[in-house]
Formats: sequence, C-alpha cells, structure tokens
Amino acid sequence: MTTQTEQQQAEQQEATQALYKRTLGSFPSGVTVVMAYDSDGKISGLTASAFSALSMNPPLVLVCPQYNSESYQALSQAEYFSINILADNQATEAFAFAKKGDAKQQAINELDIRQGLSGAPVLNNAVATMECARWHEYEGGDHAILIGRIEHMHCNDEQTPMVYCRGSFSALHTPEEALA
Repeated sequence: MTTQTEQQQAEQQEATQALYKRTLGSFPSGVTVVMAYDSDGKISGLTASAFSALSMNPPLVLVCPQYNSESYQALSQAEYFSINILADNQATEAFAFAKKGDAKQQAINELDIRQGLSGAPVLNNAVATMECARWHEYEGGDHAILIGRIEHMHCNDEQTPMVYCRGSFSALHTPEEALA
C-alpha cells in the first residue's frame, strides 16, 4: 500500500523530472542520428542531441545513449559507429530513429543509408558525418558516455543544420539570415 508521503514524493520527483526536461529543452542543440550495425547486421541507432566534441588530438567526440534504449547494446559493442548531423530537411530521419520496435526498423529501412569507409552505416545528405572507432565508455547516471575516435568525416556546406529547442525542430539561421 502506498502511503500519502510516498505518493507525494513520487509526484514531486515526476514534477522535478518534467522541469529538468523543460529546462534543458530550452537550450538549442543540433540534432544527430547515431548508428551502428547490430550483431545481426541490422542498422541500429537513435536520434540524439546529447553529442559533443571532446578532443582535437586525438579527434574524439562523445554521445550519450540511454542504457535502456533499444540501440545502446549495438552502439556500445560495435567496433565502428557513425554520428550524422542532420540537415533541416531531415525530420523524417530524426523521427525514424526516435521510434521503437518494428515501426523503427521499418522506418529505418526506408531511409537513404550507405555503408561508410569504416563499415559503419552513414546517412546520405546529412550536414556532416563522422565515422568513429569505439574509444571508451563511461558511466553517466542513466546514460552511457560513449566516446568515439573520428576515423573518417565529411562535411556538406550546402546543407543547413537542423536545430532542436523546446520540443521542435527548425533550421539554423546564419547571423546574416537572422538580420534580413
């Protein structure tokens, strides 16, 4: 039987988590899709804004998948994975990798994906792609901190990056565009 105090604590924790998500969601970030092949050779991945540069020498980046995500095992065990910075017209790709189960696999199968130089899957038409060798993993609460060493990268200056803020996608505007 749940006591009044336990119920109040649970409600307080839920409210705190909602405020945490809302607060961090106010910080605009780029949108990435992180992919690897799983042990069965299927593409596995997730949409992530928890991505960052880490080191110039060696060239290291980090991404933070949630331990209980469908893709965590594939990403943490793959020799190579890719991080794809999405263009403003790639909402379909962002939503595909945010799905779960069979719907996710079906959506992934419909995307324009190729095998990169490292052997990792790579999204075509992304703003930039980084093919990473798995470098190290650290614990980060309910997320892993997965560090990759960039082995191959490509940047498409013709594409406009996608931005995520307060639950919505938009295009990144250059200072010149914003003033126009």
